[in-house]
Amino acid sequence: MDVLVSLNPWWSGKDFGIGVRRKHYSSKIRKYYATEEIVVLSGVRRSGKTTLLYQFIHDLIHEQNVDPRSILFVNCDEPALARLDRPLETVLDTYRREVYSKEGACLVFDEIQNIPEWERWIKAVYDRKQFRLVISGSSSCLLVSEVSTLISGRYLSVPVYPLNFSEYLLFQGVEAGTDPIALSSQKYEILEHLRHYLHEGGFPQVIRQSDEDVKKDQLRAYYDSIVYRDIVRVNEVRNQRAMSDLLFYLMTNITSLYSYRQLVQVLGIEAETIKEYIQYARMAKVLFEVRFFSYSLKTQARNNKKIYCIDNGLRNAVSFTFSADDGRCVENLVYLELRRRGYDPYYWKKGGEVDFVLKNSDNTLSAVNVTYTDDIPGREMDALREFAGVFGSRVKDQVLITKDTEKMDGDIRCIPLWKWLLGADKESPR
Repeated sequence: MDVLVSLNPWWSGKDFGIGVRRKHYSSKIRKYYATEEIVVLSGVRRSGKTTLLYQFIHDLIHEQNVDPRSILFVNCDEPALARLDRPLETVLDTYRREVYSKEGACLVFDEIQNIPEWERWIKAVYDRKQFRLVISGSSSCLLVSEVSTLISGRYLSVPVYPLNFSEYLLFQGVEAGTDPIALSSQKYEILEHLRHYLHEGGFPQVIRQSDEDVKKDQLRAYYDSIVYRDIVRVNEVRNQRAMSDLLFYLMTNITSLYSYRQLVQVLGIEAETIKEYIQYARMAKVLFEVRFFSYSLKTQARNNKKIYCIDNGLRNAVSFTFSADDGRCVENLVYLELRRRGYDPYYWKKGGEVDFVLKNSDNTLSAVNVTYTDDIPGREMDALREFAGVFGSRVKDQVLITKDTEKMDGDIRCIPLWKWLLGADKESPR
């Protein structure tokens, strides 16, 4: 009982920290919670899921006037829980006996994947319709295979990423203006922050550190935890050296085209093993594969893929990097922002290459290229025009993300990276 009291300070009217608001997530969690389905926060470890849960609880109490004692929060990483035979049953029984016995309580379980067979218990509780459920987990294995079958149709998922650029600025005490004049007056302050964000990424606790060495050490610790707890241990990886070599190579070469045959030649690892290990990294939300765009699945499958990483800071802390990597980091940043905006990007290549092809909700296409320079290479424009020539009227818009150039060039809109990340270009894919 003492553990539960310490985890739920609102029962006794105590204040609790809720951190910096991430409004996009808060509004989505509240909207999903109102449906009475299970709300699931999933994402890479240390991306801020626990803080979002605290913010949600704060809003229930202070905005919806919910009885604080009707909210149970359980950190499933607590060592005390691991010592119990039936941790979830025991916790709920204790809570109902000692704190709140009425129905309709809100049960919040953080890092629930640490409890064996949690999914069966959650399904049983959901089916009784006695409680409202919000859960979080550090890897996508939270919602695959048996799990997704057991609670399929019963949950709404909220993918959580490290901070986007707007959130990063808020963590630095900067609120970007919404009108063009206000935004322009902040331009050079914003660009200075972008320079840091580009390389240190958006893990909330990391950017609070002022010492660069501490940041790198913290990111390496995050990486080790993700690899061991969400890849090696979950999937019982035996050849950890091969896994380490593969991840190091892919992290170093983000945004590059690769084939399994190439990886076999470079790393000396069997193709099937490589496929398995990349899938494990994808499940842990640390790496993402991008496929070639085609309406033919066979054409997609026989073309090379590209790889992207969940966070530039994480990637830079554990891979071999050098100053010329700015281009890779910018492209990776754009990819992550597109993911946050709900897209599953593809790439396209013929005479030229289009970095990102997006399927819009109206079945049209958007083409996005990235060049972090103002001396724009002709090939960037040519590739976008080539794509538009091939796909014709299905192409809704063509965007070139630049360092600081903003103009129209025929049908191509050039927009500076900093403005695009802040959503200042209202017509850009979002």
